[in-house]
Order: sequence, then structure tokens, then C-alpha cells
Amino acid sequence: MNQENYQLLVDRLQQQGATLIAVSKTKPASAIEALYAWGQRDFGENKVQELCTKYELLPKDIRWHLIGHLQSNKVKYIVPFVHLIHSVDSFKLLLEIEKQAAKINRQVSVLLQMHIAQEETKFGLDRKELVEILEYHSNNPNLLSHIRIKGLMGMSSLTDNEEQVRNEFNQLKNLFTFCQESYFLTQPDFNILSMGMSGDYPIAIEEGSNMVRIGSLLFGERH
Repeated sequence: MNQENYQLLVDRLQQQGATLIAVSKTKPASAIEALYAWGQRDFGENKVQELCTKYELLPKDIRWHLIGHLQSNKVKYIVPFVHLIHSVDSFKLLLEIEKQAAKINRQVSVLLQMHIAQEETKFGLDRKELVEILEYHSNNPNLLSHIRIKGLMGMSSLTDNEEQVRNEFNQLKNLFTFCQESYFLTQPDFNILSMGMSGDYPIAIEEGSNMVRIGSLLFGERH
């Protein structure tokens, strides 16, 4: 994507109230530097090792987003600098993030990843697990004092059926609204609904997304 098309995309997303996360996984630092020069500051990575390597190489005002599956034993490597973890998919992982963040006295922002797709291979919480986490958080705020739950994230099924994709995004939007109304009225920063990628982000925005994760549209297809 050239600079003119990038700016058109950013402007369009801003008009729709959505933040662009440039998914730079597998891409070299030089590709990130090109978008950085155009003004992009939010970048998303899938793997902890690649994220840490790029963090060391690139400007420190980049806001790094961990969007891939996160193993508990790797939390400690990203807690010192990560801007937002999109993929909290278990209570165990949430507690590990709290533990590692407490060690350095840093608040870490996270999204709870919901399983909305039909593929069983995708990670994420179901509604029951979501409620259990929110109830624990509401009843024990001091035990999660180094975590800020900022919203929800989800990935739709990999399908050409737009109606199915729309229904899955709508399901996540309803869960997001449920969380805001039931648990987070006193926490106004629970305001991120991260859904939509290169192939389905227009539908996601129509269904209420305010953060989209776009890779191939920006950087080209991965090989």
C-alpha cells in the first residue's frame, strides 16, 4: 500500500471511530519503519519473541499490541513494555499477567478474547468464563490492581459467508454491551471492541468495532 492509500484508510477509519492496528507479524523492521514514517504508531505482533526483537530495534514511541495466543511462561518478557494484550483467553493467564506486572509495579492493559468463530482451533473465552472473570474482578479489585481490562477481542470464522461473519461480530458486540452495562459502569476505560481484519473489517465496523487489526492490506500477502 502506498502512502496516499494508507492515509485514505486511516482517515476513513477515524471517521468511523476505529483505531488501526498495523499487523506486522513476519514483516521486517524496514516495513514497519515505512509505516512509522507515515505516522503509524500502533503495531500488532503474534509471537512474543518477534515482538521483543522488534521492540529492541525500533523507535520507543511505538505502541506494541500482542494479538496472538500468549503462553503464561512468556508473559514476563512483554509486560515491561507492551501497550495492549488483546488475547487474554483464560483466568490463569490473567493472573500471570497480574503477577508479572506487580513485580515491576506497572499497570498492563488487556482485552478479553472471546471465542465467537465456528472453528474449534481458535482460542477464546465463552460467556460463562467471561462472567466468572468479570465477577472475580468486580469482587476482588485489589487482587487485580495491576491489570486494566479495557474491552473485548474476537475473530470471526474464516468463511466467505458474510452473514455468518456479521452474526459473529454482532454476538461479540452484544457481549461488549453486556459487560459495559453489567460490570464496568464505574470503569469508563472499558471501551475497546477489537474485531475485524483485512478481509472483514468493513463488516466489523458496521457491527460496532472500534479497533481493527489489518496486516495483508497494508503490507501485502504473507508467504
